[in-house]
Amino acid sequence: MELHGKLVRFLDKGIEFLGILCENDTMVMPLDISNNMNDFIVHYDSFKQYLNKPNPLIPLSDITLLAPIKTPMQDVICLGINYMEHAVESMRFKNEAFDGKREEAVYFSKRINECNAPNGDFFITNNTSQLDYEVELVVIIGKDCRHATRENALDFVFGYTIGNDISARDLQQKHKQWYAGKSLEGAFPMGPCIVLRDDLDITNLDIKSYVNGELRQNSNTSKLIFDVPHVIAELSSYFTLKAGSIISMGTPSGVGIGFTPPKFLKAGDEVVCEIQGIGTLKTNIKK
Repeated sequence: MELHGKLVRFLDKGIEFLGILCENDTMVMPLDISNNMNDFIVHYDSFKQYLNKPNPLIPLSDITLLAPIKTPMQDVICLGINYMEHAVESMRFKNEAFDGKREEAVYFSKRINECNAPNGDFFITNNTSQLDYEVELVVIIGKDCRHATRENALDFVFGYTIGNDISARDLQQKHKQWYAGKSLEGAFPMGPCIVLRDDLDITNLDIKSYVNGELRQNSNTSKLIFDVPHVIAELSSYFTLKAGSIISMGTPSGVGIGFTPPKFLKAGDEVVCEIQGIGTLKTNIKK
């Protein structure tokens, strides 16, 4: 079964809807189903008929885009150090030697009570003075997956979106692991849409981030150390990846800690994450 289209969750006149982008992403067609994307993913076989119903179109400029998934059903699964150049800059920041090898994937989780919206605000708290940005390709699992192989791993994917893995570097250092530093309230902007699986070749996508218009990260998904089929096959050998599971594939070099001195985020900054074929995700940093 092929999956095509770009799904969004949006606000129109105070009411939340799911919709599908149309006419070169300038219009959105509301779907006559639940406004909960998790429900849509889990019950896709029952809901897919609504993708072809000719409802009236709404100009994208007239609605407010929300994160495609409001509340993840489980913690987001993240990959650390999954681009080699980011491994180099990360080790340099921690004053640790790096042997140039990454033989095993690094997995960690990120607690998200609610995903931040495209064009949303992230509020800095006094918990951190080293706030950082990370543009990442995000994979959304479409059906329960156990013991996948590299060959069939993508059959379990629902679609792809963009995530900004906002990170408090000082909290990561303080707690000697990443959970708290990755899980500040609002620290996972997501969107602007979910591109369904068969509309995107994820093996060769430009991935970038900008801070206040300055290009910071500029890479390509072809440089992932551990690609999506590897990750799905490996994780599903350990446990069931449930439908609706979110996997964030790691960030390339150019994050704040990669500069000398580091360029951490501050109130007033604007972060724009961009992945070819998906779109852009903007976050306003506020106090």
